[in-house]
Amino acid sequence: MELKKVVVTGLGALTPIGNDIPTFWDNLLKGVSGAGPITIFDASKFKTRFACEVKNFDPLEHFDRKEVRKLDRCSQFAIVAARQAIADARFDLSVEDMNRIGVICGIGIGGLGTFEQEFKEFYAGDGTPRFSPFFIPKMIADISAGHISMEFGFRGPNYTTVSACASSTNALANAFDTIRLGKADVMISGGAEAAITLGGVGGFNSMHALSTRNDSPETASRPFSASRDGFVMGEGAGFLVLEELEHAKKRGARIYAEVIGSGATADAHHLTAPHPEGAGAALVMQNALLDAGIRPEDVDYINVHGTSTPAGDVAELKAIKQVFGEHAYQLNISSTKSMTGHLLGATGAVEAIACVLATVNDIVPPTTNFTGERDENIDYNLNLTFDKPQKRPVRVALSNTFGFGGHNASILVRKYQA
Repeated sequence: MELKKVVVTGLGALTPIGNDIPTFWDNLLKGVSGAGPITIFDASKFKTRFACEVKNFDPLEHFDRKEVRKLDRCSQFAIVAARQAIADARFDLSVEDMNRIGVICGIGIGGLGTFEQEFKEFYAGDGTPRFSPFFIPKMIADISAGHISMEFGFRGPNYTTVSACASSTNALANAFDTIRLGKADVMISGGAEAAITLGGVGGFNSMHALSTRNDSPETASRPFSASRDGFVMGEGAGFLVLEELEHAKKRGARIYAEVIGSGATADAHHLTAPHPEGAGAALVMQNALLDAGIRPEDVDYINVHGTSTPAGDVAELKAIKQVFGEHAYQLNISSTKSMTGHLLGATGAVEAIACVLATVNDIVPPTTNFTGERDENIDYNLNLTFDKPQKRPVRVALSNTFGFGGHNASILVRKYQA
């Protein structure tokens, strides 16, 4: 069968550096850091006492009090970002076939804050099992997709992908496939996460995964610097409206970019560490290129996973050199996590949005916080887009995400040509 073409017609984001798309993009290009001392809970006794929190977010500005009681912070973020994307797509939903519109979310952890709060209250009591009737539906990872579908009446495919930090890239890939196979006309897809909690920070601290640079939070996420010491936790959400091309053209939609391919692989190597030679990362990029039917030389920009961990940054650059050969030195590479921190399950969607906007504006956002200290295992002849954005034609952009468990996912977007 002939596969249908899929385009992006709406964007929405709630991030540590901006609560809407224009602010997010502007701050990416300015190199603004979203990191600061943790305010969500008392982190004074933790090894890491900072994170990239969403700022100036009051749920009562978006939901009534009754709704807030039913929604974990993760779902609140997802719904707000999805609303933005749907509004941006400028639908007249009164004429749409709601059976042909679906929602696929990517959530890495889900309602961790709700889980912690419920058990905190239980253990503070007399042992009588009193739990909120909303405990389970607030906590479960799939619920954000359900809330979005119920709010708008979307009756198409509806579920959540869970693959750690690759979750929302897998969600976008599934949404892309759903449309190009003709199973839906429109898919609302993205991801959310709100794991800056006692357990979230404590758990990652115990793994030695987080930076402990408490004296300088804003520079702690420093991909490719020799002094990098772990990732910085972030939170938030990103959503895209994916739409079948002819459907979008028929309704006169503004088209941001075309989605052209995706890939998914496993490292089959280690619980949390990447394959040291980037084997799974190389394979997922090769698969995405094959799926899109393009050559390595067609890619202009890679938004790397680039978490600022000692092992991860090295392995990913090795993989890029394997796949792209000499062209690796001609394209731009950057890690926007240097500004947003690591949004875990939401990271793929937020970084896919950065890739879409790079193709629209022909500009590559930077990798910030490079200290000048060089790691002998990193090839600095690669264009890692340090410090400042770079203007250049961006015809095709690739977004990489890798998760604990060895999950790898990549997605490719191309500048739209009418």
